[in-house]
Amino acid sequence: MIQTIRSAWKVQELRNKLLFTVFALLIFRVGSAIPVPFIDAQTLSSYINSQSLSIFSLLNVMSGDAFAQATVFALSIQPYINSSIIIQLLTIAIPALEKMAKDEGEEGKKKIAAITRYATVAIALLQAFGYYTLIKANNLVAVEGIWPAFVIIFAFTAGSAFLMWLGEQITEFGVGNGISIILFGGIIARGPNMVYSMIMGVRVWMTGADSSTYSSLHPAFIPLILVGMLLLVVFIVFITNSERRVPVQYAKRVVGRKMYGGQSSHIPIKVNMSGVMPIIFAQAIASIPATIGMFVPSAQVDGSGWNTFLKVFDSNGIIYCVVYFLLIILFSYFYNTIQFNPVEISNNLKKNGGFVPGFRPGKPTADFLAKVINRLTMFGAIYLAVVALLPAITGNIMQAFGSTAGRGLAIGGTSIIIVVGVALETVKALEAQLMMRHYKGFLE
Repeated sequence: MIQTIRSAWKVQELRNKLLFTVFALLIFRVGSAIPVPFIDAQTLSSYINSQSLSIFSLLNVMSGDAFAQATVFALSIQPYINSSIIIQLLTIAIPALEKMAKDEGEEGKKKIAAITRYATVAIALLQAFGYYTLIKANNLVAVEGIWPAFVIIFAFTAGSAFLMWLGEQITEFGVGNGISIILFGGIIARGPNMVYSMIMGVRVWMTGADSSTYSSLHPAFIPLILVGMLLLVVFIVFITNSERRVPVQYAKRVVGRKMYGGQSSHIPIKVNMSGVMPIIFAQAIASIPATIGMFVPSAQVDGSGWNTFLKVFDSNGIIYCVVYFLLIILFSYFYNTIQFNPVEISNNLKKNGGFVPGFRPGKPTADFLAKVINRLTMFGAIYLAVVALLPAITGNIMQAFGSTAGRGLAIGGTSIIIVVGVALETVKALEAQLMMRHYKGFLE
């Protein structure tokens, strides 16, 4: 990875792309520190941090602490992710949108992107109003009235819309997928705070002090957590780079006086083709109950029906884990179906005189490829789901031994998957750019 970045830095165009990406992340972090007016941010931060068992803590992690601080970028890019999910599902369900996406080419893609942007603003407006309701229900609005409410809601909505635009700029002028890069930056920004929380957790455990801000953590768990995270990173990298290579043989053919074909090749099929997108999408769907709960003031009252409902979706709870598991598998299949079309690949092989040994060209080849993809997708989906939920299981085991800080590992595990996945995808994008610029071609 370091060697790839060093090589890319020597190429002026790639250096400009890297600098643009870093500058965009700097803007993101500056915006995450600009508070929205009329809000008691300090009290809100204490409240959100105390809700370590709720989905609010997950939203705070994804936004890089901006959610708890009620800053301009508090909603992060969650509205854009939700909008992308909705539009992609509607593209499959509504024939007019499907025709627009497939038949109209680049122009159709631009129209779909425009619809996604409008839907993002609408969802951001809805979530901003819900967030304002949550803040008001806890008496954290310094000034009452229509104007302060308008300013708060508009600031949250504008911040989310700006991040959507910033992510698109990173994708076009920077390196990697802009939305993933912003998520990556938000999670990495919480690293020092997470280390400090672990240190304070050990201090709370050793002194026996009663702290509402930091959870107790047994010192013996620290090396176990570090080793576990390291092994998790190694395992994620191994699975991400794993692929099934389907052999392809090209028949010999004579054109004029020359003979073409006869070569052997392969079709590389990744074990985890969808990357981290199923986890990001599953998190967006899993956060819907918390978003709904924002609109109900009674949800913040212990013992109320809505409060009980939100606690059911605790990030370490059994119901949340089951829903999260199923959503990851569902979105893995959904994403792979969009990315890999066995019929199209089979037809392309047939046109170019290629075939998979042991299978006739056409439908038999397509059926074989579909079978291989389904098996790999199931394995990749279960891998993502298990790795995402393994820290939650570990957290419950740690809690059984009296370390309540283990409850936050569920969020930490998901963050590791996203960080490692985005880092690998970005490095691969850099390698592809380097290969394209160093390829001499047949003219030299």
